[in-house]
Amino acid sequence: MTIKDKVVIVTGASSGIGEATVRKLAQEGARLVIGARSEDKLEDLAQQLIPAEIVTRVTDVRVRKDVEALAALALSQFGRIDVIFNNAGIMPVSRLDEFKTNEWNDMVDTNIKGVLNGIASVLPTMEKQRSGQIITTDSVAGHIVHEGTAVYAGTKFAVQAIMDGLRQEEAAFNIQTTMISPGVVNTNLYQTISDDKTRQATQKSEAKGIPAEDVADAVAYAIDSPAGTSINEILMRPTWQVM
Repeated sequence: MTIKDKVVIVTGASSGIGEATVRKLAQEGARLVIGARSEDKLEDLAQQLIPAEIVTRVTDVRVRKDVEALAALALSQFGRIDVIFNNAGIMPVSRLDEFKTNEWNDMVDTNIKGVLNGIASVLPTMEKQRSGQIITTDSVAGHIVHEGTAVYAGTKFAVQAIMDGLRQEEAAFNIQTTMISPGVVNTNLYQTISDDKTRQATQKSEAKGIPAEDVADAVAYAIDSPAGTSINEILMRPTWQVM
């Protein structure tokens, strides 16, 4: 299988891992349908990548109708959906005794419900096609919990369960499932942290992290896998990261 001409939906496409993945897949000749909450960033990215085939739509993954509309756009423009990359996510980490319940709710709505919305938006089409691939950004935090990461890690552990259940349920439809689980990545994810001290420490750590382009390469590797092989997870860390 090749990436060229595959129809790929990417959420959280305007920055970080999402943006790097859009650039990588555009270079490889994919036909891209990209969504994020920032219209200006989406349009700017699409303009930078001309003549790649890219259509954009403002998308909040917390809103199921938004994600359904993104999938509908893929079908109307390209007639099929080969891949969805559920990449949108936030990481406002904090201790439980800080009681940042609004941030907890935002993480659950984005990191868990956003993934479920992405799955629900493409599954009927992929089952009808009897082919497709659902890729989701998980995390090393889906394997290991640290102090201050209980809720964030909880959302990522949930993604592990959802994706493995999906793998089992959709095997008969030849639908591939993949989790991309990076450790520390050099992105702007630290900006979602509200505590100044924690945000600054995370920013310093992320500056030493894996380049987003390396994670994009992992996504491309998974997409380029043979149709009969499912690369269920790619777990990757910067070499210095112990846990």
